[in-house]
Amino acid sequence: MEITAKLVKDLREATGAGMMECKKALQEVCGDMEKAIEFLREKGLAKAAKKANKVAAEGLITLVLDENNTKAALTEVNSQTDFVAKNENFVALTKKVTEHVFNNEIKNIEELNASNIDGTNFEEFLKLQISSIGENIVVRRLAFAKACCENSIVCGYVHFNKKVGVILKANCDSEATKKGAKDLLQNICMHISAMKPQYLSYKDLDADFVEKEYLALKGSIEKENEELVRLGKQLKRIPKFASMSQITDEVLRAEEELLKEELKKQGKPEKIWDKILPGQIERFIKDNTLIDQQYALFSQQYVLDDNKTVLEAVNDKAKELGGNIEIVEYTRFEVGEGLEKKEENFAEEVAKQMGL
Repeated sequence: MEITAKLVKDLREATGAGMMECKKALQEVCGDMEKAIEFLREKGLAKAAKKANKVAAEGLITLVLDENNTKAALTEVNSQTDFVAKNENFVALTKKVTEHVFNNEIKNIEELNASNIDGTNFEEFLKLQISSIGENIVVRRLAFAKACCENSIVCGYVHFNKKVGVILKANCDSEATKKGAKDLLQNICMHISAMKPQYLSYKDLDADFVEKEYLALKGSIEKENEELVRLGKQLKRIPKFASMSQITDEVLRAEEELLKEELKKQGKPEKIWDKILPGQIERFIKDNTLIDQQYALFSQQYVLDDNKTVLEAVNDKAKELGGNIEIVEYTRFEVGEGLEKKEENFAEEVAKQMGL
């Protein structure tokens, strides 16, 4: 059978493979389109297998959010190089994958791999994309969030460079509160993208983690103080604690007694202590919850108003609206986070290929 230009074009459109690959496939199967597609699929699988051991640490974060803020999907799709991450075919692939997750309400990678897309098992579909695009591609992570009730809201944000993305879910007490809270919650998504919290609340921090981080913090300040001593400058104070989880009522009572003793030494009239102590206790808590401020969203200083924590900003908005707002979960993805990028020595690689 004659292999026409139209046959080659149709096969290329159907598979995304290169023109010469399509022509060779058609020649191998005597022009049978279905067999040619299967031939390229098998060839694509072989290509994908060769590329699968290459680290994919570049890529894009993609968000799909419905206009009613009732559900959202977020994915991290990785490529080997930033060059491919900017390729229009790769961008289209990340959008297609995220829409697939969104439309099918897929909760995890296992569900994704077991699903079908365009009539093909997802894993096989992805391997064909690897063959077409020419680099290893990995759907590393995904998240799906859905409003759990009428007054629940889902918000999302992707940074302009598509390297960081966030989805967040909150429950409100009424439609009016949900509507009024939307802008704040959207801004908190932006806060999360910038400030990288790892937990919602200090209550989520493991005690061993807090102790380990406190010792690291203490060691860091001690090291800084060594340099400050050398320079003859004022030393930094080493906090007694690192998290609100360590500050019991007994600790606060003991600190209050110490502060009263200090006020007495300073000759401050006892009748004004009640006006001074709350601010000093607040300062004590802030100075002794540095781990919370680093890792727990609710304890972080809100980027749009550093006079408030995120939790205070939420509570103030709820009070303004006369309702209740509760952030119940969030997910933050950053491209390549936690992956070790392999450094390629191209000169060495070329020399190796030339037998030098």
